[in-house]
Order: sequence, then structure tokens, then C-alpha cells
Amino acid sequence: MLDHIGLQVQDYRKSKQFYAQALKALGYELVMEFSDTGGFGRDGKPDFWIAQGSATKPPLHIAFASPDRPTVDAFHRVALAAGGKDNGAPGLRPDYHPNYYAAFVLDPDGNNVEAVCHRG
Repeated sequence: MLDHIGLQVQDYRKSKQFYAQALKALGYELVMEFSDTGGFGRDGKPDFWIAQGSATKPPLHIAFASPDRPTVDAFHRVALAAGGKDNGAPGLRPDYHPNYYAAFVLDPDGNNVEAVCHRG
């Protein structure tokens, strides 16, 4: 079980704004910040960190759990409005399993950010 994950971003302010908006749909918020490093999470516990630096290469694939399909849809819509690039509209991915419902967006550094719900 992972406790937290972090990645370096080329433009901390731009990425902080993107993630603050995109992850809000999933119940995440910026819960801790030190200079050019920020931790996002729920209930006051940061589990996703970004920090100013050379963007993580190669880009990562990060999947956030969603409680339901409408929240996946909301994540995709909000992440695009926040400047993300579409990398897969919300929908079923039956190749993974029959109830795998996900959406994918590229963040400002090209990381593939996913929201996924495993419920039917």
C-alpha cells in the first residue's frame, strides 16, 4: 500500500492551479505547502505531492480512485477546463474489467492523470 507519491513539475504555480481544480472533483484539496512544494489529499492527509523542478521524465501515469461514475465525468470536465488535455473521455474500459470506468487527462507536464471507478 502506498502512503504518498510525488512528482516534479516544470511550473509549480501552473501545476498547483491545475491540480487544485482537477482534483477538487475527487474531494482533494491542497492540504500542505512548503515554498514550491504542495501536498494534495483528503481529510487533511496529503498523499499526492508536486514540487518545482525538472518535470518528471518520462511522464507518469497516475490514477485516482473515484467513488462513482458521475465523479469520473466531473473530474474529466473540470480537468479540461483547468487546462488539461483530453487523453481519453469518460467511459468503460472492458479490456481491464467489465466495470472499469475511467477518464484520462494530460497535466501541464504531459503526465497521464486518470480518475477511475471500479463499481458497476
